[in-house]
Order: sequence, then C-alpha cells, then structure tokens
Amino acid sequence: MRSGWRRREWLAAAGALSLAGCGTWPGARQPAGAAVLHRVAFASCTDETRPQPLWDRVLADRPDLMLFGGDNVYASDQPWSRAALERAYALEAAVPEFARLRAAVPHLAIWDDHDYGLNDGGAEFAHKRESKEAFLRFWQVAADDPRRTREGIYHARMFGPPGRRVQVILLDTRWFRSPWKPTDERGKPGKERYLPDADPARTILGEAQWRWLEAQLREPAQLRLLMSGIQVVAEGHGWERWGNFPLERQRLYRLIADTRAGCVVLLSGDRHFGAIYREPAGTAYPLYEVTASGVTHSWRDAAEAGPNRLGAPFGDLHYGMVDIDWAGRAVQLSVKDSQGEAARAQRVAFEELQVRG
Repeated sequence: MRSGWRRREWLAAAGALSLAGCGTWPGARQPAGAAVLHRVAFASCTDETRPQPLWDRVLADRPDLMLFGGDNVYASDQPWSRAALERAYALEAAVPEFARLRAAVPHLAIWDDHDYGLNDGGAEFAHKRESKEAFLRFWQVAADDPRRTREGIYHARMFGPPGRRVQVILLDTRWFRSPWKPTDERGKPGKERYLPDADPARTILGEAQWRWLEAQLREPAQLRLLMSGIQVVAEGHGWERWGNFPLERQRLYRLIADTRAGCVVLLSGDRHFGAIYREPAGTAYPLYEVTASGVTHSWRDAAEAGPNRLGAPFGDLHYGMVDIDWAGRAVQLSVKDSQGEAARAQRVAFEELQVRG
C-alpha cells in the first residue's frame, strides 16, 4: 500500500495526465536534431517511490541530451496490471526533481524489464502491447512516430551537422528476446540466474530490429551511442547480459565490423552499480561500455568477476556521462557520484574506435 502522501501525489499527477492528453505533457522538450552535442547524460533504475535528488545534480551538469536507459519506473509485480503501471508513471511524473530535468533537457528513453512489466521478461510477456501504449504516452511519443506502428520501441536519432554527427541508437532488448537458459546452480557466483545458450534460434533483437540496426549503422556519423538495457561486453556473471546468447553478441560485433561503423560506444544499465568495460578481442576495434544503474538504489557490495571491467564496480548512487571533445577528437566516459564527481572515468580517442583494413 502506498503511503497517504504518495497516494495524494499520484492522484494529483493522474489528474494532470488526463487533462494534458497524449503527447502534450506540460514542459516537455524534444531533442533538436541540428544541435551539436557536447555532453550526454544517461541513467537507469529509478524507483518512483524513493527520493530522487540525483536528477538535480544531473541538471547542474547542463547536459545537451538525457538518455533514460530503462527501469525508469518499477511496475513488474505479478500479476501485472495496466493500472499499476500508470500509477508508477504518475508517481514518477510528480517527483519535482524528475519534472525539472524532463522539462529542461531534451531526452530519449528506452525500457528495461521493470518498466516493460516482467522481471527479466522477454517476448513471452503477455501484456507487452498495453505496456508499450503506456510507455509511448508517458514519454510523449508523437502520433506519427514509427514506434507506434511497428513491434517494440527501438528508436534512433541523429544530432549535429556533418562532421559533428552523433547517432543515438536505443535498442529494445525485451520485446523480441527469447527465454534465457536457467542456471543449474542458482546463486553461485558467475551462474547466479542464467547460463550461456548457443542455440542459433535464440534472439535478443528479433530479425526486424536486426535489419533496422544494420541500416542505422550504415548511416554516416562521427560518434554512435548504442544503448542497451542489459550489458553487452560484461563477462563473469550469470545475470541478464548479451553474453547469455553468445551468437547474438557475436552477430552484433560482426555487424559493427561489416557496416564499418566507427566510434560505437555502448551504454547500459540494469545492474544497480556503475562501471566501465572494454572488450579488446573479437571486435572490429576495442568496444567500450559504460553501465550506469542506480538513480535511487544501488548494490553497494557488488560482486562480479569482471574480466573486461576497468576498475572496481561503483556501488553508490550515480549517473553516466559522455563528454564529447570535438577539437581533441575524443570522448570522456564517466560514472558520476551524487556530488557530480567522476567516480570512474576513461578517455577514449576517436582514432581508437575505427574499423581497420
């Protein structure tokens, strides 16, 4: 049961939602495609019932774009209901810090399992169409947006003029995803929930999204931010990750090479800690991934073998940042703490992120 004051907040927000109507949330801002991006913030794992002071810290950093990377609300209790999801969204809309950020900063969003509606859920989730409708409404997706007429909510936008183009690709790793292979030793480090499954019939993106992604990667851009709700290059754990379907991950790596898509940087969430990873082998060039997952709650004692991780996991509340140095042709990747300080950071030159040969 929600507390009384939270219920009053929700009722007020729900009234505002019904008055505003689809796509007209007061104060909403859409990204301007012609704008040159210098700073992109991103975050995931926001419990709408918990305090959210971190959003004001993000706002103080003055990002040009904000990416909401999934688990933007928590509404995956079973049995699932549309009403519970709508309540979660309305509670989140009523959080003052979130409302300020959403009104002030252009933003894009993707879901993960808890706003999708089923913990660790995939294609089998029976209510995904209802959940999609609620997602599109909350994030004010335009009536003519292609997400309204195709399966899933994958999406991409291009920002900036020629020579300073940033492509943002948000993958839907829920709608089409095959069931994971359950572990044979639940809770054992490295095998906590799932095992790798090399069945070629398994998919994460589904064929339609794979074809779309190939077309996106063939578009010219100087930097590409590829967001996945679940981790891509991370190894050494048995939670959700692309490595649980190794053939799908190899397909992604091969697609980057085949399309000659330079400067791909991976962004992810889900894990309730922050970290930076680097995959040096089996890829067209070293792939860097930043996981930022802990706006309202985090895993302080995070344990992970992490063979591709650069440094230790960061278990306090945090958000991610990509700072683009156009003059120096490099990006600064960071996990920032609640004071706005870089707890983990890695500078990467554009030159390192190029397909050779």
